[in-house]
Amino acid sequence: MPELLTDSSSFENSIKNTGLTVVHFSADWVEQCAQVNDVLDALSKQPDYSDAKFCKCFAEDLSEISLKYKIEAVPTVILFTSGNAVDRVDGADAAKITAKVKQHYQNNTNSTSQTKEKVVPLEERLKKLINKHHIMLFMKGDRNNPRCGFSKQTVNILNETGVEYDTFDILTDEEVRQGLKTYSDWPTYPQLYVKGELIGGLDIIKEMLAAGELVTTLNG
Repeated sequence: MPELLTDSSSFENSIKNTGLTVVHFSADWVEQCAQVNDVLDALSKQPDYSDAKFCKCFAEDLSEISLKYKIEAVPTVILFTSGNAVDRVDGADAAKITAKVKQHYQNNTNSTSQTKEKVVPLEERLKKLINKHHIMLFMKGDRNNPRCGFSKQTVNILNETGVEYDTFDILTDEEVRQGLKTYSDWPTYPQLYVKGELIGGLDIIKEMLAAGELVTTLNG
């Protein structure tokens, strides 16, 4: 059965849920309220709505809240997301209640998923990019079209070693371009990584090549 909210504190805490919260304003003496409770109970048991909350409160006992949400008669069902009333159904219309719950649950789920995608921390993005390939070169342009002399020289050196590597064009993503400087504590490009570890820029790569250490490091 829907969770009973007995006071304003439990009511406010329930509707703050970032997911969908469905609240039935009811009264024991109204027969139609029992029908709505049955509808919400059935919905709460469906796997499709596992993250939604289904609650009820007695409208007369929580008069201030009933007044706030303009409850003129029971049963009334109000749907909340993150503390905001997003829809309502006045009366015991089972089909309408079910449709509204489905609509707003899907809307909220899609919105939450999109938000999560958007707020992926920069450090997490950088780690994934650095570890995208055994050898990653962050450069201006790409291996087929270097867009600065330093990047071109680095690509030529890597090509001569015959190793497999991948590149990321920092000119296509300003967030990565600036963030990687801080993350790696290396202010210039290109930047070469092997197994997620920074090797360095062009000068370091040249030094390792001259010392006969580059291929061993790349294959390490």
